Amino acid sequence: MFSRVRGQQGVAVAGVALLGYGVMVLTAALGQAIPYAVAALVVIAGELALATRFADTDELVDKAGLGPVWRRLVRDLSVVLLIVTAVRPAAGATVAVLLLPAALWTVAVGTTALTRIVEGRAATPAFTRNIDLGALRRVPVPPAWAQRLAGLRLPLLNVLLVPAAVAGALVDRVTPVVVTGLVTLAAGLVTAVVLTLTWLRGRGRSPGVLPAVHDWMAQERPEVALYFAGPAKDVYQANMWLAPVEAAGHRAVVLLRAEDAFQELADTRLPVICVPAGVDFMNLDLSSIRVALYAANVGANIHLLREPGVKHVFVGHGDSDKQASVNPYSKVYDEVWVAGPAGRERYARAGVGVLDRDIVEVGRPQLAGVHTFGSGAADHVFTVLYAPTWEGWLDDDPYHTSLVLMGERIVTGLLAAGDLRVIYKPHPLTGTRSRKARAVHERIVARIRAAGGQDDPASLEGTAHLVVTGRTPALFDCFNVTDLLVSDVSSVVSDFVQSERPYVVANPAGLPEDEFRRSFPTARAAYLLSTDCGELAKILTVTRSADDPMTEARRELKEYLLGPAGSNPMDRFRREIDRLCG
Repeated sequence: MFSRVRGQQGVAVAGVALLGYGVMVLTAALGQAIPYAVAALVVIAGELALATRFADTDELVDKAGLGPVWRRLVRDLSVVLLIVTAVRPAAGATVAVLLLPAALWTVAVGTTALTRIVEGRAATPAFTRNIDLGALRRVPVPPAWAQRLAGLRLPLLNVLLVPAAVAGALVDRVTPVVVTGLVTLAAGLVTAVVLTLTWLRGRGRSPGVLPAVHDWMAQERPEVALYFAGPAKDVYQANMWLAPVEAAGHRAVVLLRAEDAFQELADTRLPVICVPAGVDFMNLDLSSIRVALYAANVGANIHLLREPGVKHVFVGHGDSDKQASVNPYSKVYDEVWVAGPAGRERYARAGVGVLDRDIVEVGRPQLAGVHTFGSGAADHVFTVLYAPTWEGWLDDDPYHTSLVLMGERIVTGLLAAGDLRVIYKPHPLTGTRSRKARAVHERIVARIRAAGGQDDPASLEGTAHLVVTGRTPALFDCFNVTDLLVSDVSSVVSDFVQSERPYVVANPAGLPEDEFRRSFPTARAAYLLSTDCGELAKILTVTRSADDPMTEARRELKEYLLGPAGSNPMDRFRREIDRLCG
């Protein structure tokens, strides 16, 4: 609701500002200084609001072809019109009034080109973490004020012409506009000179990061690479493999391709290298790499897949019954590592071309810290974790998540049950593609807040209801305080089975129970929840009692999903890394 109201306010502000521009031109053409000044004040206030409070609306206005550049041109035109019609200056003064704003625009275009040259030369081609590259050659960069002012932001200075034009019209003289125009032009020329000097000082120089990265690779010769080419919003897919790779016992490196993902990567002691440009990455010396682990199927994977001496392994970011877990893209890898027999059978049923001999069962090494059934404190408040998946990539799959159709009923039912704690941890991508999903998410958060819940807590201690949307507390930490999970067909369910605690899988499509369990093997030991959530009260009663009829089924399913009981998945993961490193 709040976002919708805010959007309506933004549209109203944009509409008033655009109308103000029209009034400025009209009153300027009529030589009316006072109405022009009033319209100008409305426009300036609207522009400030769009730049600060309603940036999303400003972006939409820009996409409609009415962006800042167009609006500033209209503003400068109105200044010229007001002076010409109200003051009626001589020919020379008229030329000055016309040329001074135009001259600043010319300087702006020139500084745009200079800025691109300087920034392009100074741009860091690689970013590193936990790597000592020594002293690096630096490229001169212009002062921060020049960077902020240069380019098509420079005509912002011409806003000073507006009060000057009003003053000139009132005193019937062109002098205020000419003087102000000379001042703004001088400021623009100073900016251009600073950029030019910066460019001249840096000619023939480039950052020394890539050569230093080459030297580090040649010296350290990492054997294992965790490769991730996705953006920041998907970096959780790489984060889950940092600890297992670090514990694998081989020299390893994390290779990233997006700067924003590099900034959002979780803390790790592993060396991290981010090389965004494909050409720069393909020119890295990767001859020491023996095993490359891929957490996601991304087009830019091709830049490492082209290396013939590397064993390319798809490890994914969680086993589930989703279609994404059997992507035909997986055929490009030498091996596909899955958690247990379920993953192997999933590929066999899908028939996407992944050969059985190329599938290796390694368990889920990330789950070593998830406590099994009965290992938690007995005196804590019964805790239910609602962890729905996101809306997915496809618009024609309304049942991908329970959030839209069932989420509010689930949370309302849990809160109404009393004598329990609710932890709501949605998928990191929730609401990124669907406005409905985002709106439901916001309503659920508001409902939990109203029940005394806390947003983004630093820890899971206490008895208050929680909304956990940040990187921490992590999902597996939530598992360890959870007595009952409510989720969707996703890897969350597969991973939670490690705990052997009861879980619920939502059935938003309303499939018959036998068909649902047959289609989604991870639900074999689950309590199922239909769209109306009518079963929720009974499920809570059964799972809070000592007589849980699904206990043995969960133990059997655990071996099917995650591998043999008693085996250490980290040891299995380490053995497979050893095998490929040879």
